[in-house]
Amino acid sequence: MSDTPETRAEAPVEAPVQYEATPINPEEHPALAKQATPKRAIGVGVIAALAVGALVGGVSGAGVTLWATSLNAGNPVATTASPTTITVNDADDATLITAVAAEASPSVVTLSVSSESAGGTGSGVVLSEDGYILTNAHVVTLDGAVANPTIKVQTNDGRLLDATVVGVDPIYDLAVVKVDGVNDLQPATFADSSKLNVGDTAIAIGAPLGLAGTVTNGIVSALNRSITVASSAVPDESDTQEQAPDGETPFDFWNFDLGQGDGQQSTTTASSTISLSVIQTDAAINPGNSGGALLNSDGEVIGINVAIASAGSSSGQSGSIGVGFAIPSNIAQRVADELIANGTATHGLLGASVADVTEDTNQTDAEVVGASIVELVSGGAAEAAGLKVGDIVTAVDGLPVTGKTDLTAQIRALAAGSQATITYVRDGKAYTADVTLGTLQ
Repeated sequence: MSDTPETRAEAPVEAPVQYEATPINPEEHPALAKQATPKRAIGVGVIAALAVGALVGGVSGAGVTLWATSLNAGNPVATTASPTTITVNDADDATLITAVAAEASPSVVTLSVSSESAGGTGSGVVLSEDGYILTNAHVVTLDGAVANPTIKVQTNDGRLLDATVVGVDPIYDLAVVKVDGVNDLQPATFADSSKLNVGDTAIAIGAPLGLAGTVTNGIVSALNRSITVASSAVPDESDTQEQAPDGETPFDFWNFDLGQGDGQQSTTTASSTISLSVIQTDAAINPGNSGGALLNSDGEVIGINVAIASAGSSSGQSGSIGVGFAIPSNIAQRVADELIANGTATHGLLGASVADVTEDTNQTDAEVVGASIVELVSGGAAEAAGLKVGDIVTAVDGLPVTGKTDLTAQIRALAAGSQATITYVRDGKAYTADVTLGTLQ
């Protein structure tokens, strides 16, 4: 099965827009208080001023040793709680990436998750001043191994805080945790991910290998990419409409040490798969970046880092090969809002079993790629909208569908009860149908 969409035309590239970064006030950020230099203009277009000082960054050598040792010993992963730094030694040479790091790093935290026999680190994005933080479901559940984890949150200014799980959404691999007793966290600003262009700047901030505050950059390599990844927490559905089949995929979550004591990180224990619509980027993201921020050149969150493509065997933990994936900010915000409000999130259901056109023996004369409807659920959303067996779905709300993985991912990205416009081909002619989606149970 191939879940790679066909090549898509890029949107016209607009002329650069001049922005002005908001200067960071050292008094509001304890990590900046010890050293701050006067701000000056920097000739990189979007930067008007840059506060220079101790922000966030790498872990000390001792911290790295502790992390590695805990893997070898099979104990929960530990990280240093001391403030960490990104240092700007020459403001004259500061770049756009430097400005984004200065602006956005206070909104990215490091999560240490543990149980009696397992532990790992991941990243999170601050949603509110009073402690709501967005991350991945596989971070807070240690790849589905832990239902009631102990969570510590390390902030940008070096505080180590307790957190509890507010809600977990295994269908789009997102979760929200809450730190109590705070009112001074710096919320991230979220961009509209529907306005991204291929080639836009992409900057990742997170804690790869426990190295808090690591900054990497690249571009948006592709949009509306759909992938399947293993999940051990998908619901036990009585029907599996639009769901991609079980089995290994070349895409992987960031795995954790599950206490096996052999110095090797465990592969996910999942037996099922979920389909995600993602942003593809070549910004280097590695184990521990999960749940962290993918940012645009204005320091706004465009995605939540979630998975990596592996060039080798899926049974081993790999590092970045320049093919990483992030859940688009629009989807992440929708799910986060529902998790905070209800503890759970909803997802759309089309009510149809589908296959890739190339896999459906009844589509030997098909002239387009897409998701072929092979069965309808009686009374389901697809049937109610007039779709029929043999129809080939080619788009959802204008986004291309090249196969069953695309269709599953795009339908699941929408909330239950949403209206979706389905473009399909029947007898060689294209039609559209407005569908009121059902609820995935």
